[in-house]
Amino acid sequence: MPGFTVRTADQLPTLLQAFRKEAGLTQSEAALRLGITQQTYSALERNAENVGAARLLKLLSILGVEMVLGRPPPASASGKADTNTPSW
Repeated sequence: MPGFTVRTADQLPTLLQAFRKEAGLTQSEAALRLGITQQTYSALERNAENVGAARLLKLLSILGVEMVLGRPPPASASGKADTNTPSW
C-alpha cells in the first residue's frame, strides 16, 4: 500500500481496516495481539478518531505500518499546494 497523507481523524477507520486486511489479520487476531477483545477492537477500528496515541502506535506496529510526520509541501507559485501527495 502506498503512503497516505492523513489530514483528518475521520480518515483513520478506513485506513486501519485496509492495513489490517493487507496484513492478513482478522479483527480477532489483531485484537489478540493488542490485548483486547474482538468487540473492543471492532469499536476501536470504527471509532479510530478517539484512540489514544499510545494505543494507535501499538496497533500500527502490529499492522506493520509506520507513522511518518512532516510538514506539507510549500504552496507553488500559483498558490496551490502540490497535488502529487495523495490525500483523502
